[in-house]
Amino acid sequence: MLRNESSGVFFTLLSCPRRRASLIYTEILKFIFFIFYKMKEPAEHKQEKEKCILVGIATPKVRPWLAQEQLAELGRLAETAGAIVTATYLQRVQNFSPATLIGEGKVEEIKHALTQLDAKMVVFDDDLSGSQVRNLEQRLPGIKVLDRTGLILDIFAKHAITAESRLMVEVAQLQYMMPRLTRAWTHLCRQHNGGIGTKGPGETQLETDRRMIRKRIQELKKKLAKIEDARESQAEKRNDIFQVGIVGYTNAGKSTLTNRLTGADVYVEDKLFATLDSTTRKLYLDGENIILSDTVGFIRKLPHNLIETFKSTLGVAAHADCILEVVDGSAPDYREHLEVTHKTLEGIIDESTPRIRVFNKVEIADEARRTELLQNYPEAIQISAKENIGMERLRKEFRDQLERWKERRTAREAEEKERAEAAWPEE
Repeated sequence: MLRNESSGVFFTLLSCPRRRASLIYTEILKFIFFIFYKMKEPAEHKQEKEKCILVGIATPKVRPWLAQEQLAELGRLAETAGAIVTATYLQRVQNFSPATLIGEGKVEEIKHALTQLDAKMVVFDDDLSGSQVRNLEQRLPGIKVLDRTGLILDIFAKHAITAESRLMVEVAQLQYMMPRLTRAWTHLCRQHNGGIGTKGPGETQLETDRRMIRKRIQELKKKLAKIEDARESQAEKRNDIFQVGIVGYTNAGKSTLTNRLTGADVYVEDKLFATLDSTTRKLYLDGENIILSDTVGFIRKLPHNLIETFKSTLGVAAHADCILEVVDGSAPDYREHLEVTHKTLEGIIDESTPRIRVFNKVEIADEARRTELLQNYPEAIQISAKENIGMERLRKEFRDQLERWKERRTAREAEEKERAEAAWPEE
């Protein structure tokens, strides 16, 4: 059993017989997770819902209204994670502070607000480095400091259901944790007071932990590769069925639309990332089978490694014969949602794959917005999955795309037959 002592515990474990290596390895990683997340928790007993303060930054490159929208989205993420937002701060700066991201005066202002509002957590809309988190925790004692990525990972961990999504969440958590481990081991030596040549046992322990984390990530990625191979095999078996991949920004209504079209019972909730796993359902249309594959939603300001980790869930869309892009037509920043979706799909989905664009939630969009959508995107279909508006037009578009797919498949089969016969010329 692991003792609740940090110094030397890993070296003791690693000296055990090889047949116990797997069990010991798991316990070591549990211990690392325990240390890392314990450092983020306040000393007081954790309440069911934590009060938090949100902090955003607007630079000259970011328009004020966009910064406000991003901060509002962060608030929705916090609520999805189970927190209560008590206050928000948006600071306009020329450049980020390398020490604390925001200015020292703003840190003091937030410290005072935390006391007044009895909040125990601060969430930043931008990514924080390990040193920035450490500096902020020193200036805000007893306060949990998170950034946007850490908050999203917490939501992912809560909503992951399948083995694949759990593996992907663990990979993302380990990658996020690795550069931030320094804060968990400062008690082992005075490494922060030393200079060049200073290398105590704590630093050695960090190297050991990082090596184990890298090894664990490699193992998880091998398991994910096997799952991806299985998905590829399933996709090949479905080549004779028309497949539609549903993509879009998180909370655009993809799962609601899937349920409306197929009569399925995919989990639906008005929260960001309510569903993390891709789901596949059959749609029966005029005697034909169509496969609908609902994928994980997108969101802005995701780091590249997190996108890479969850890219495999979009494999069902990559194999689709048609892409159904769902956009929240009532969102004030729907244009940016479109941009985020397109950037995320770059390199994953072939540009030649036919696309159907629908603007969902038109039942809560005003007349001016519906007119704007019609003028700027005349080819798009305005629907309401909740109120069953525009479904017949969407089904008609499916029929048209299905007929075109059959024509392409027939032409491709004829071309392959012709090539095969040309390879064996008559004597």
